[in-house]
Amino acid sequence: MSCMDSAAQQVTTTLEGRLEFPDKTPFNITTRISLNNAEYTTYSRSDGSFVIYNVPPGIHQIDIHSPSHHFGQVKVQLLEESMDAPKCLEYTYPGAVKNPIKYPLVLTPYATYDYFEPKRGFSIFGLLKNPMVLMMLVSAGLMMGMPKLMENLDPEEKEVMRKQMQAQSNPTEMLSQMFNMGGNEDSAADSAKSRRERRRAKKD
Repeated sequence: MSCMDSAAQQVTTTLEGRLEFPDKTPFNITTRISLNNAEYTTYSRSDGSFVIYNVPPGIHQIDIHSPSHHFGQVKVQLLEESMDAPKCLEYTYPGAVKNPIKYPLVLTPYATYDYFEPKRGFSIFGLLKNPMVLMMLVSAGLMMGMPKLMENLDPEEKEVMRKQMQAQSNPTEMLSQMFNMGGNEDSAADSAKSRRERRRAKKD
């Protein structure tokens, strides 16, 4: 019987507040409002006002769940001897500085949520960051510089490079060169030796 009497004698109160835009106009977007992580839940009216009934003494947290605007959180302290005069603290985000606010609550959004990234304009530096564009530029540079490199080569070196390029374009020849790599190395060494001997003979 004592437990039932204490429960019947428990004092509760009603928390009231209002949502407003920064220009003081009513926040006319129906918004869900929760107390103590949805222990109590209500919705704002068209004029922005809201009411939470049967709130017992203690420290409570009010959250405004708006999909378009960011509201701060509110801590409300209710004492049994002063249920009609709660102490309220508001903070923009968890861990921010708590600022005392008056009761009844008047809450305004601090920011709006933007779910879409603005489209970026054309930028030449953005193209240079693209790996495909970089590969195309390197290939074009090699194609333009290859003729100048070929001019400084000996006829035999040109012939060797021409065969290598043909082998790269023909997979069959490339495989045959891979299996005959030992003979090719010997022939390349002999040709390099013969070129050095001819150069020495010309100097003499």
